[in-house]
Amino acid sequence: MINLKKTDPQIYELVKAEERRQKDVLEMIPSENYTSQAVIETLGTVLTNKYSEGYPKKRYYQGNAVVDQVEIIAQDRAKKLFGVPYVNVQAYSGSPANNAVMMATLKPGDTLMGLKLAFGGHLTHGLPLNVSGTYYNSVQFQTTKDGLIDFKEVEELALKHKPKLIICGFTAYPRVVDFAKFAKIADKVGAILLADISHITGLIVAGVHPSPFAYAHIVTTTTHKTLRGPRGALIMVTDKGLKKDPDLGKKIDSAIIPGLQGGPHDNQTAAIAVCLKEASTASFKKYGEQIVKNTKALAEALHTYGFDLVSGGSDNHLILIDLRNKGVNGAVAALALETAGIVANKNGVPFDTMPPFFPSGLRLGTPAITTRGMKEKEMKHVAAWIHHAIEEVESLALPIDKEERKGVWKEYKGDIIKNKNLLKIAKEIKSFCVKFPVP
Repeated sequence: MINLKKTDPQIYELVKAEERRQKDVLEMIPSENYTSQAVIETLGTVLTNKYSEGYPKKRYYQGNAVVDQVEIIAQDRAKKLFGVPYVNVQAYSGSPANNAVMMATLKPGDTLMGLKLAFGGHLTHGLPLNVSGTYYNSVQFQTTKDGLIDFKEVEELALKHKPKLIICGFTAYPRVVDFAKFAKIADKVGAILLADISHITGLIVAGVHPSPFAYAHIVTTTTHKTLRGPRGALIMVTDKGLKKDPDLGKKIDSAIIPGLQGGPHDNQTAAIAVCLKEASTASFKKYGEQIVKNTKALAEALHTYGFDLVSGGSDNHLILIDLRNKGVNGAVAALALETAGIVANKNGVPFDTMPPFFPSGLRLGTPAITTRGMKEKEMKHVAAWIHHAIEEVESLALPIDKEERKGVWKEYKGDIIKNKNLLKIAKEIKSFCVKFPVP
């Protein structure tokens, strides 16, 4: 970064500061990970200079002979890795990918179904404030009090509302997704089944989570998270999808451009190709297996400290903690952990009575720390640090009243970031992290 340092020292210093931060803490937000150096290098190439509206060999601009090869390689690698006949690699991220699927399969006002955000779903699965819940008639299902999908409710809603699109996929669901049950319901009402596997793609590739490709018509995924690639997304149509509608791939292509996007980010496409090559290796399979081993070990250790885990544990890469039995709000807990060198995120839990910015839960996962080489033994240390950090804020309850909460929260924040015991943990974690270098 010699040129960056010379041209813009202010941004250079911020990049270096973020680099240090990522090295010195336990990154445990389930949707975050460390890419390989090869992926980072690819993002910084001259491919970022090119405009490539359209698709390989069918561009609106000239000069795309090289870019065409890059995109075709990315498509072919995705087809081979996931066993699909069609893939679009141009979606800028997961949300545009899901929006493209809706544009390709629905008309404004048509009905779709997805899991409520407050119960582990995603913004693009029908949240009323999102495009998916504004332009379309959104019917939302939820989990049981145990945090599990209630398939009886899903089927009853599907039979009643006859959605054209059913979305199965989650951002805060710690258990295995039963794609077969979703497919049975979708087929029963004639709906297209979209499996959004953004969080668990790497686990599916590794064979430690069931695959949706025999059951869903369309599969979307981000290319970061457990896949360990750049920010980006894939939209895949399965054999089942093309059997239902032979033009489904063409419709998705049109939804991306001219429907939603302009030129693809060619440096991102190339970096996606690189991560797909990495994901096809035996070492990546071992990596996916270790993520699950680590999550289970961490969940077991947290149980011993009395933490209430939604659904009782985890089958995948993430853990959702209901902190109400600890008397701690998720926002307070997340700040305390960050001060202690553990980066997680506040999150709603099933039937949460608190607002989204001050939810009752905490979401954390193991993809990034597994990338650094940590294993089951290290999870015991991580659980102990989490326990001790939460102990420091157990007395800091947040009022339900909004106005009262503002003043209290401001006071709490000041106290938490100066807490000596939390800062001591942060030093311990910084020393600990040296043993597990970032790629």
